[in-house]
Amino acid sequence: MLKIQQLIQDMCPNGVEWKTLDELGTFYGGLSGKTKDDFKDGNAKYITYLNIGCNPALRFDILETVKVAPNEKQNAVQYGDALFTGSSETPDECAMSSVVTEHPTENIYLNSFCFGFRFNSLEGICPAFYKHYFRCGAFRKAVRRTANGTTRFNVSKKEFAKLEIPLPPLEIQQRIVEVLDRFSALAAELQAELQKRRTQYEYYRTRLLTPPPTENISSDNSTDESKWEWKTLGEVCKFQNGFAFQSSKFLPSGKPILRITNIKDSQIDDSSLVYFNEEDYPVNLDSYKILPNRIVIAMSGATTGKVGMNRTEQIYYMNQRVGMFIPDELIIDNNYLFHYLSSQTETLYYLAGGGAQPNLSTKAINELQIPLPSLTEQKRIAELLNKLSALTTSLSDGIPAEQAAQQKRYEYYRDLLLTFPRKDV
Repeated sequence: MLKIQQLIQDMCPNGVEWKTLDELGTFYGGLSGKTKDDFKDGNAKYITYLNIGCNPALRFDILETVKVAPNEKQNAVQYGDALFTGSSETPDECAMSSVVTEHPTENIYLNSFCFGFRFNSLEGICPAFYKHYFRCGAFRKAVRRTANGTTRFNVSKKEFAKLEIPLPPLEIQQRIVEVLDRFSALAAELQAELQKRRTQYEYYRTRLLTPPPTENISSDNSTDESKWEWKTLGEVCKFQNGFAFQSSKFLPSGKPILRITNIKDSQIDDSSLVYFNEEDYPVNLDSYKILPNRIVIAMSGATTGKVGMNRTEQIYYMNQRVGMFIPDELIIDNNYLFHYLSSQTETLYYLAGGGAQPNLSTKAINELQIPLPSLTEQKRIAELLNKLSALTTSLSDGIPAEQAAQQKRYEYYRDLLLTFPRKDV
């Protein structure tokens, strides 16, 4: 770290040059003129909103397909482009970035809910440097100031184009990338190990939640403990929708509001909570309380179909597009329900329509079928899966705890290394 700081001092004794984005390049939009049918059996690849939101460097292994005619005019991404998400529920989540750090070998398009930025020239530009910079604390703080809205927020493209970024010498960019990429490599190793554990959990979840062959279920010799039956979710639990809290009344403290973005890794992520004052809502909000051990689900956006459980003693309040399951405990075990819903994320996503802006309906949820053994067997299955799941979700120990600590180290050194003095004018 000290060597890099000394290098900056030696190469930039009068500071680093800064320029606005509109001085350095141009913006472009995503796919246009597409319908839902165009995203079925496509002949070309496109980048999803989730790919950009989750990955500082674009991932080419998780692209999806769309129909694009041979002479159709659409913007294909290029090496060095910076891609940004569009609207979000809060200013904090607007314009998350992903940089194209590999050379595409074919035309790849951007989804219509995102926008791209292309440098006029890549001379003196290391794209990998900007995959880190566009996510650093200083730039994200500047992005938040360009966002506006009420129930959803969008960045002002005009104000976004005025944002300034540093242009340190290429050697400095590359040296910083070497350091920060080492942190990313350590994080990738932890993620790979965690994925092995998740694969193990998913394998046993599938086995344990799959009913025996039909002939075994209907056998006259089968006991009550061995019998399985199929029921709809509407038959075994009550489903509650969230409340339309006004984003203009969100507060930094008060009663916590749970939004779809807070449902992460099968639990509740409280790192980006917003709050409300009860006096602003003179109605009874008790039915919107998420009590301990309640199961919630994201019903729209990129996280549609994701479920989580409130594993704390904290009581949250559901925002709109969050749903909650209240099981009939005489029929279904709460933990069994949670593991089954966790196995149906992809199904729920496509029930919501898939594509870039899925929306899951209460009707679709209530009609989803679930296989049920006896209540005793449900509890046994849930206990086994709870143990396996803990290895992949516990934030107090194990790999998730290591990941959290590693992420904090990375963010600390990233923001330290990406703070540059401005060149004297």
